[in-house]
Amino acid sequence: MHSLHPDLCIQMVTSLRLLQQSDPFPHSLIPNKPHFFRISLDIAQSPLVYRIYFMKKTSTKIPKSNLGTLFSPSFPALQVLIKYNSFHLPGDFRAALNVALLAIPQGMAYALVAGLPIQYGLLGSAFAAIFGGLFGRDRFITLGPTNATAVLLFGVFAGLGMINQNGMGSESTLLVLPWILLFAGIFLLLAAFLSISFMVQFVSRTVITAYVTTASLLIIANQAKHVLGLSGKGEEVPSEFWAILAQALMGIAQASPPSILLSIITAIIFLLLQTKFKTWPNVALTLVLSSLVGLVFKQYGWQVSQLDAFESNGSFLIIPSINAMGLHWETILWSASAVSLLCLLEGLSIGKSLAARAGDRIDSNQETFAIGCANVSCSFLSGMPASGSLTRSSLNVQSGARTSLSNIFAGSLVLSGYFLLGDLVAYVPLPSLATLVIFIGASLVKARQIKTVSKATRSDAITFLVTLGVGLVISLQMAIFAGVITSILLFLKKVAHPEMIEHGYNEEGELTELSEKTKRPEPEVSIVHVEGELFFAAADLFYEQIRRVGEDENLRVLVLKLLHAHHLDATSVLALEELLDYLKEKNCHVLLCEVRRDALRILRDSGVLARINRKNVFPHSAVNPTLSTAKAIRRAKHLISGEQAKVTIYADREKDPGG
Repeated sequence: MHSLHPDLCIQMVTSLRLLQQSDPFPHSLIPNKPHFFRISLDIAQSPLVYRIYFMKKTSTKIPKSNLGTLFSPSFPALQVLIKYNSFHLPGDFRAALNVALLAIPQGMAYALVAGLPIQYGLLGSAFAAIFGGLFGRDRFITLGPTNATAVLLFGVFAGLGMINQNGMGSESTLLVLPWILLFAGIFLLLAAFLSISFMVQFVSRTVITAYVTTASLLIIANQAKHVLGLSGKGEEVPSEFWAILAQALMGIAQASPPSILLSIITAIIFLLLQTKFKTWPNVALTLVLSSLVGLVFKQYGWQVSQLDAFESNGSFLIIPSINAMGLHWETILWSASAVSLLCLLEGLSIGKSLAARAGDRIDSNQETFAIGCANVSCSFLSGMPASGSLTRSSLNVQSGARTSLSNIFAGSLVLSGYFLLGDLVAYVPLPSLATLVIFIGASLVKARQIKTVSKATRSDAITFLVTLGVGLVISLQMAIFAGVITSILLFLKKVAHPEMIEHGYNEEGELTELSEKTKRPEPEVSIVHVEGELFFAAADLFYEQIRRVGEDENLRVLVLKLLHAHHLDATSVLALEELLDYLKEKNCHVLLCEVRRDALRILRDSGVLARINRKNVFPHSAVNPTLSTAKAIRRAKHLISGEQAKVTIYADREKDPGG
C-alpha cells in the first residue's frame, strides 16, 4: 500500500518506479492480453489533504459513446505479431490444422448447396479466413461460407432462373456473384464505419432460429436429388421448399440404386466415426472413405455421379464484369443487403456466444469491418459469401487457438489444399457429398430452440411461423426481412399497451389489486397503477382506459401511480392534459404519486405540473417507496372531506409492483 502524493507528476514518477520493481503476472497465463500490473493505492490511509486532492482531481466523468461515432479501423494482425511468442504458436497451428480439415470438405459442400463450382467454396473458405484473421481482433470468429449463406445464394440464383435441373448454376451466376459479394462487403464496411453494428441486437433469436431452420430444410430438400442420383433435362429449378421436395419425390422412379446404396454407406461411415471418434475430422475422413467405396463401385460397373475436377493454376483473380449490372441489378442490390444482414447476424452472434463462454467479449465494429473486408476480397478472388461459421469457430476455440492468427494459418492451409485437390476432387462421389451436406444441414435444426421460441410467448410463435413460412413458400432472402419486420411490429404493439391496474385502500392500511367484480373500498377514490411505455403509440390507449375509470359518477379523486410508467413524451403529456380537462368537467381531482425524477422534469418543462398543482404531485422516494402513495391518499381524503387524515400503507409487493 502506498500513500498518494498531491502532486500528480511526482506521483506518476513514483508509480513508474514501483512498476519497474514489481513482478508482472506471467504473460503465458493471460493469452491475448497485454502485460498488466496490479497496484494497490490505499486512499484511506493517506493524509486527509491527499484524499481531498485525489478525489477532486479524479472526479471527471467518462464520456458516453455517441450514436454514429465514426469507427477507426485498426490492423489487429500487426498488433498480435508484435506480442506473438512461442507460447501461442502450438495452439494456433493445432487449431488451424483442425479447422482446415473441416473447412475443405465444408467448402466443397457449401459450393454444392449454392450451385457453384467446387473451387468457389474452397477459395471462399481460404480467403475469408485469411482476411478475417488480418482484420479481425478475436479468435472467436472464423469466417467462411456457411449453410445459411449458401442456401440464400442458391435461392437468389434459382429465383433468377440460373439453376439447372442438376442443381448447378449457369455461367450467369459467375457474373452476378462478384457483384453480390462486393455490395454486401460495402454495406458491412459502412455499418462498421458508422458504428451501427449494435443494431443486430434488435433482431431476435426467434428470427435467427426460424431462418436457420428454414435454410436447413431447403438444404435437405435440395440435396435429395443428388442422394437419389437423379438428373433431368431442363434449364430451371424451383427455389421454394415444397416445389423442390415435390420435384425430388416425383423422380424417385428414376432413382439410381448405386447412388442410393453409396449414400447409405456414406451415412453409416459418418455415423460410426461420429460415435467412436468425435474429435477426429470425420467429414474429411468420410469423404475419403466413401471415395474409395466409389472406386470399388466403378470396378463392378456401378456408375455414380462424381464432382468435376478444376484447374488449380492460381488464376482465381477476377474483376466483376460491368455487363452483369444489366442483369437484374435491383435483385443484386436486394440480395446483397440480405447477404450482408445475414453475415452480420451470424458472425456477431457466434462471436459473442463463444466469447461469453470464455469470459471475454468481442469488438463488434472491428469484427464487422473484418467480415466486410472478407466479402470484398471474395468478390475479387472467386469466393463465396463470408460469415462466421459456428462449427469452424467452435472447433478453433476448442482446439486451443490463442490468437486471431490461427484463422490466417487455417486459411493458408485451405489454400494449399486448393492447389493439391484440383484433380483429386473428381474421385469424390456426388451422392456422398450430398449425404454429408444433409447431415450438416440437419445438425442446424435445434429442436430445443424451436420448442422454446414457439412456446415462450405468442409474439415469438408468430414471428417464428412468419419467418419459416415466408422462407419455405416465397424465398429465403425475403424470410429474414419478414422476420425482422414482424418481430419489430409485434414489439411495438406490445409496448404500446401499457398495463393499468386499479387498486383499493382500506382502513387497515392495505393497498391491494382490485378485480373487475371487486368494488372499491372507498368509492370516491380510485388508485390506478400504470405500468409500461407511455410514448406516442400508447397515448391513446392510456387516455381511453383512464377516461373509462373516470366515468364513474361516484369518483372524486383519481390517483395515478407512475413509478413504472416510462418514456413520457409530448403525445402522452397532451393525452394527460386532455384527461385533466375531462375530469375537471366531472369535478374530479387528479393526483400523481410515485413520480420519478425524469417524469417530473417532463411535467415541469411542459407546464402540466403547474396546471395539476404542485400540491397534487408526489415524487417517488427510494428510501420509503410507499410514502408517496400514502401522501397522495392523505391528500385525497383532504380534498373529499376537508380534514387532515393520517394514512399508513402496508403494500403487498407481489400484488403491487409499484408499492
